Formats: sequence, structure tokens, C-alpha cells
Amino acid sequence: MKVLLAAAEIFPLVKTGGLADVVGALPGALISTGAEVRLVLPGLPAILAGVEGLTTVCELGALFGAGRVTLRLGRMSDNGVLTYVIDAPYLYQRTGNPYQDSQGREWPDNIQRFALLGWAAAHLAAGELDPLWVPDVLHAHDWHAAMACAYVASHPVQRVATVFTIHNLAYQGLFPVEDFHLLGLPSRLMVSQGLEFHGSLSFMKAGLKFSQRVTTVSPNYAREIATEEFGCGLDGVIRARGAAVSGILNGVDGSIWNPARDPLIASNYSARSLKGKPLCKAALQKELGLRVDAKAPLFAVVSRLTSQKGLDLVLAALPNLLQGAADGGAQLAVQGNGDPSLEAAFTAAAASYPGRVAVWLRYDEALAHRMMAGADAILVPSRFEPCGLTQLYALLYGTVPVVREVGGLADTVVDATPEAIQSDVATGFMFGPATTWGLDQAMARTLDAYRNPPLWRQLMLRGMAQNFSWEVAAAQYLALYGELLAGAPGTGQISPA
Repeated sequence: MKVLLAAAEIFPLVKTGGLADVVGALPGALISTGAEVRLVLPGLPAILAGVEGLTTVCELGALFGAGRVTLRLGRMSDNGVLTYVIDAPYLYQRTGNPYQDSQGREWPDNIQRFALLGWAAAHLAAGELDPLWVPDVLHAHDWHAAMACAYVASHPVQRVATVFTIHNLAYQGLFPVEDFHLLGLPSRLMVSQGLEFHGSLSFMKAGLKFSQRVTTVSPNYAREIATEEFGCGLDGVIRARGAAVSGILNGVDGSIWNPARDPLIASNYSARSLKGKPLCKAALQKELGLRVDAKAPLFAVVSRLTSQKGLDLVLAALPNLLQGAADGGAQLAVQGNGDPSLEAAFTAAAASYPGRVAVWLRYDEALAHRMMAGADAILVPSRFEPCGLTQLYALLYGTVPVVREVGGLADTVVDATPEAIQSDVATGFMFGPATTWGLDQAMARTLDAYRNPPLWRQLMLRGMAQNFSWEVAAAQYLALYGELLAGAPGTGQISPA
């Protein structure tokens, strides 16, 4: 089975969130199941520099506002996966992240930049750009690559099976309808049954309407986005797809996230011997300027600082968490950036509680590993969470998650109720409505458990025993691809007349 994955970012070359981790790990897992996998990525500076042995596949000429576009083929340096790179300097050779400039402003030509990604993926899938390799399945990831599904569906002969994965429905790729002409698609697609979305043009809707199957990154999120509360205005479209929408839980790359072999942490440890864990905690406290105190429970946040992540709830609950310094009051370490008001509020908290609150306002991959290893508990109080990788990493590192009962968090954390503790299945602490009181109560339960060393060790070990390997997810994706190729009923999606 030949599978082409299309995405805008990939770890370790370009990363703004969990999407990059997924795209970095899934190809290798699929290959290990027997699939033949290639990637297609935009020619961002770090991607052009990081993909090895690039050779020219074909010259595409002038496209989407660029005067010269070249399709190149090379290999990912870390795993050898063959990768097509769309070399279009006019569109991709820029500073900042893939979507915004260094000041956080959306690139004004993003519609063309990501239409080109979808267009190239669709034409590769049609066998037009590289006749030596023609995929059976085109798998597009998030809105950046979603237009690939529309380009495939608009062609009268649809020869490739299409899958679209939603990583976060809240980010939809919305553009003015006046720019539809830039896409080179038939006008029959620019209707309410097609790409039109409340007066805008939606890339996300292209994936939802024109892929044969839609997946999300957790089963619970697949159910949630069919509701008005979590559907971001697209719940009707999702409900209309019915059984064509399903959830496959993200995995964790054990070659990167493994406390027994992680070269980025102060001391390695495992479920067999947790001796290195307190050494990691002391090292992290020292690194961040926190009081080095083995008895003080250290809570961590590793996240984009946005309202979605519920971090305003953390700020509101912080005084209760930190109370009683002389009696082993907790500490908080925060890593991430985003909303300026949240950044300022956490910075002020660090100034108000020196030695007890530490804030690092940028993402640092190596520090993220040290946070997972050094913290006692991780806070993930998200208002919505498609999957969440943070709590998966934390579980594998014996760091107990405190999460809201939503999305993939509810799929991956077992609340430490008395019954779950008695049955030895509990792995963390969960709360319901997104309120300060709910988080406060969950953290109070966490502190009570922390002061019970046998129980805390039980929670740590049960978390470390969880299997979130990519091999499990890859097998599910492979089964999904197989259903499509076998012509399973109900998988087609007809383009608007």
C-alpha cells in the first residue's frame, strides 16, 4: 500500500504544536506495518535545509503567485522517509513560523501558500508529477493541506483514496470569498454545500466535505465535534458525514520520549527504578530558580498560552495551590508562549512568588523533556483538547496529569476515584466544567495523593505502564486505508453539482 502524507510542519524541522510530532512519527510507524510512505511538505527554510539529498523531480513553473516552483525529492535525515519538498522561494522562504511573520501576523498570501501544498499533493496523487511513484491513499493533515481533497474531488477521474485528519477544528483556514479565483477550482465548489462557510472560504471545510474519510486525533473528540458546543460552526457538516468520521488516538514516539533513554534529562529512570526522578526534579528546580525542595509538589505547564488551554483557570487557582509554603506548599513551572495577557499574568505571578513560580516564555524542546521528567504533576485544564500529547508524555515519565474531562484527555487519563484506585487503573485527576472551582478541587485531590507516598507511586507506575505507541495508531490507520481501497460502503463524498 502506497500512502502519501501531506502536511505543513514536521518534527524535528518545523514545529508549532502537536501536528509536527504526529507527522514526524506516523510515517515510520506506517512503514513498520508494511506500507510504503512518502511525505509532501512546503519548502520552508528549515525543511529545505533538513531534508537530505534533494533532487529535482520536475519544474512546475509559475503557480499561485510564485514565478518558479520546483518539486524536489529527498529523505528525512532522522528516519530516511522519502519526502517531496515544494520549492517555491517566493511563497515559503520567510522568517517566522509557517503561518505568521515574526510579529505574529498572518501572512497575507496564506491562501496561495497552502493552496499550493494541496494542489501539489493532489497532482502527485494523480500520478502526474512523479509517474514513478503513484500513491493509493492521500492523507491530508489539518486545514493547511485540506485543499488537496477538493482538488482530487474536482477531477472527473478520482483514482486515489482520500483521508483528512483534523488536528484542531478551531483553526480553520478562513479566507475572503473574493480570493476563490486564486485556487483554480470550478465555481460549483464555492457554494454552501462546498467551500463557502458563513461568507468566507474555508480550507477546513474542504477536507470535511471532499475527503472520503475524516479522522480526528482521539475517539472522544470525534464525538464532541459533532455537537454545537465543540463543532466550531461545522458540527452540521460533521454530523452529515456520519460514520465517515472516526477518531484514532495519537501515539508517542518512544525513541524520543522515554525516560529510561532520554539524553535530555538530568538522570534516566524507569518503572523498575524511579531513583532518577527526584534527581530530575532537583535539577529542574535549580535550573528554573525554584527553591530546591524535594517535599514541595512541583506542578508544571507545558503549553501554548491560550484561552483554549484553560490557563486562566490556573492563574485563578494559583493562590490556593501555593498556600502554606512552610507546610510544603506547591510550586509551579510554566513553559510556553502565546497570548500576551497570559504571558504578562504568569510573569507577574513569578515576580509575586519568587522561588515558587517560574516562567519560561518560549518553547524549548529540550526543556520540555526536563519539565516532564522533573515535575511531579502536569496541568492540562483545556477547554477543548483534540488529543493532547502533553498528558501522554507526562504519563510515560511518571508525572501525574491533572486534566479536564474533555477530548483526548478523557480518552487517555483515568480519574483517581476510590474505585479506580482500588482496581489499580487510576492514572491521574480529572474535573468536569471549565471552572476555577473544578480545577481547584482536582489540584486539592492531587495534593492529598502526593502526601500519600504509596498511592502516589501507584499512580506513577500505572501511568508509566500505559501503551501509547504509534504502532497501535498505525495499525488503525492501515485498517482505515484498507477499507477505503476495498470500496467500503459510505466512504464516498460527491462534490456539489
